[in-house]
Amino acid sequence: MSGNNIITVHLFDQEVGRIDLKEKERRSTFQYNPEFLNRTEFQNIFPKTGILRTTSYVQLFGQFDSPTFNGLPPQFADSLPDRFGSIIFKTWADSKSTDISVLEQLAYIANRGMGAIEYSPGKTLPSAASIELNEIIEVLKEVLDLKNSTQGNRLNTQSLVNIFKIGTSAGGARPKILISENKKTGKIIPGDLEYSEEYEHYLIKLALDDEENYPRELVEYCYHLLLTSLGIHMMPSKLVEDKHFATKRYDRQHGEKQHVLTATGMTGWDYKDPKVSSYENLFKLASFLKIPHSETEELFKRMVFNIIYGNTDDHLKNHSFIYDRTKDRWHLAPAYDVTYALNPLLEFRNPNRALSINGKRNKITADDVYKIADDFTIKNPKGLIEEIQSKKNQLIELFDEYKVPEQVSESIEKKLITLL
Repeated sequence: MSGNNIITVHLFDQEVGRIDLKEKERRSTFQYNPEFLNRTEFQNIFPKTGILRTTSYVQLFGQFDSPTFNGLPPQFADSLPDRFGSIIFKTWADSKSTDISVLEQLAYIANRGMGAIEYSPGKTLPSAASIELNEIIEVLKEVLDLKNSTQGNRLNTQSLVNIFKIGTSAGGARPKILISENKKTGKIIPGDLEYSEEYEHYLIKLALDDEENYPRELVEYCYHLLLTSLGIHMMPSKLVEDKHFATKRYDRQHGEKQHVLTATGMTGWDYKDPKVSSYENLFKLASFLKIPHSETEELFKRMVFNIIYGNTDDHLKNHSFIYDRTKDRWHLAPAYDVTYALNPLLEFRNPNRALSINGKRNKITADDVYKIADDFTIKNPKGLIEEIQSKKNQLIELFDEYKVPEQVSESIEKKLITLL
């Protein structure tokens, strides 16, 4: 491979290979490092889903030209920031009157991204000694105000860089930052700089004051408590200042980075494409990965929960798998981003689900769910549905306990689905 737009990919302190991107043509090449291919370990870091071949020859990728992948192989496009992170990138670039290419985004992410994949050359950004949450929120508000504006820069460059460092690695549409909290002193530092056992590592979803009529973070925290009461695996979470939702990162555990990929990153299924966005495909992927059957049963419970409790934003990037480097195999990652997906204060008629079930995106019935149970050998699906459905009252009690506005609570309660 040759050219000036080459990024080196690292994983577990090993050089995996190199990416070269022709951005205007939205196509890329990838070449494994032959030394990495000769290793006996890490043979399954990129499951053989028909994208990356195990060869030392240069591989060309021209089929991933949608905005989801930007021409990159999906395994690496997974590292790019999603909607909110992209806003930060654009605002930062505008402040310097420049554009940031896709490979430059990977270079800036360097070793600070979600998961364990790292990229070089990394461009060094100044580190911050500590984080002041209120200052961060004020800058975030300004960034959100600017996202539809072509006016000149109103933000302090240093503040932008600080937000850029801790904000661009986390995906999604909502404002999020990554922090690390010292277990002994409680000191908070940017979460992209540290992953040792001395710290707890959190992703924080920030509550903005102008959205107090619909406290999304409180609602998500109540959903988290309900999910864990059902035995669905999530990372421990808490509220900061009774309003910001903080969840421990599953990609930072035991003082190590964890290798994770979304269903989109593993397969190249664009999460925005309805033709491939189905629970059947997700279950087939889980079967292909040979995850334990108990995890397949949990995936079924997550699906049923999403149907009943109105999480229609359960797209393919909101389902991930985590790699066990000691056994060179994959597992279902903890659930995340599970909440009431639409604004309950607005009216939506028969909203479509991100993932179809039995070819349907709304008006899902128990029979549709039973078909998936039959296809993937889920025992006692009726009992699982009954158990999950029986928790509706508990959710309303949680809303009351955590002071979710009554109008929001009552609206969500009316929109919950009854399958049985």
